[in-house]
Amino acid sequence: MASALLLPSASSTSCCSRKIHAAIQVPKLPRLSFSVPKIPKRNLGEELNIRDGFINTTPVEKFNVIDDRSHSSSTNVTIQLYAILEAVADRVEMHANIGEQRDNWNTLLLNSINMIILTAATMAGVAATGGIGMPLLALKLSSTLLYSAATGMLLIMNKIQPSQLAEEQRNATRLFKQLQSQIQTMLAIGTPTQEDVKEVMEKVLALDKAYPLPLLGAMLEKFPAKFEPAVWWPKNQVLQKKNFSHEGKQCNNGWNEELEMEMREIIKVVERKDIEDYVRLGNLALKINKTLAISGPLLTGIAAFGSAFIGNGSWAPIVAVAAGALASTVNAFEHGVQVGMVIEMYRNCGGFFQLLQESIEATLEEKDLEKRENGELFEMKVAMKLGRSLTKLRELARKSASSRVDEFASKLF
Repeated sequence: MASALLLPSASSTSCCSRKIHAAIQVPKLPRLSFSVPKIPKRNLGEELNIRDGFINTTPVEKFNVIDDRSHSSSTNVTIQLYAILEAVADRVEMHANIGEQRDNWNTLLLNSINMIILTAATMAGVAATGGIGMPLLALKLSSTLLYSAATGMLLIMNKIQPSQLAEEQRNATRLFKQLQSQIQTMLAIGTPTQEDVKEVMEKVLALDKAYPLPLLGAMLEKFPAKFEPAVWWPKNQVLQKKNFSHEGKQCNNGWNEELEMEMREIIKVVERKDIEDYVRLGNLALKINKTLAISGPLLTGIAAFGSAFIGNGSWAPIVAVAAGALASTVNAFEHGVQVGMVIEMYRNCGGFFQLLQESIEATLEEKDLEKRENGELFEMKVAMKLGRSLTKLRELARKSASSRVDEFASKLF
């Protein structure tokens, strides 16, 4: 009975097992193979060109080579400009230090020579009042030696003109600072090229030539036959061609016939009024300085000759004392008023107006308007250099056109 009870259970289990097996068996599907075409890989630039209907057949690597070369060239130009900038900064410091030193020369030599002359005149006067024997000889000899020393020192001082040397170095310092600022602007907002490097180098060398540092062999002539304005720029680089930044492209690069006529009238005023006046004043100051430079040593020489004959006549002490007093006055006027510095100031002012004139003329001679500096920017620069507003500058040009100019072009100096 137990087996009877077990059999139905076994058969029931077998039946369930068959049913489950039948339920989970799935017929195998045949394998299907699909061939998917490979999509070529493109970068973003090629994909955009294809979408726009253009097929770029130039390999990308070529552009990379060109970009690398351009970047390398730009980097090299920038490095060269920074090297020049360091040299210019060094020159600024050198000219400032030497200018201060030569200004000290003027003060020290002026005071020393005047003290020597006045001491010699005092000794000559004392010797004339009643010196006898050895005291008279000592006073005469001392006075003669002091006058002779003053004569030699005056000859050297008048030859080098320390006040003019100091003014030269002050002008050189200012102009090198100006060039330094131009290089910094070029590096900040411009795209410098190898041509810019060459141009800056020539400007540095032109300044070195115009304002030399050494005295022996390179010092500027202090008494030329004719007064001439200073020239501190390369003659072939007065045309400004760099337009660093302009919003939108202007018609004719900002130039028109009215602006060109305005610039031509400004040139006429600068040439007739400012340059002519500074040349006249420079020639006058040069003549005065030549007269004073000769008179000082001549008077001290006469005083030395007179002091040597004190005791041999009544005229000798008068000549020694009077010539000494006059020599001291002449020396104080020449180097105390700093006539040499005034001459150099006139040279620099004349050079400033000559540079302005040449830059305007060179700009107007350039027929290609795109190669010129932007017209509006150029007009603004001219107005600022002359110390005028744009309205006053145009008014001056109108006066010049109607021949009613009764003023100088510059309001600064």
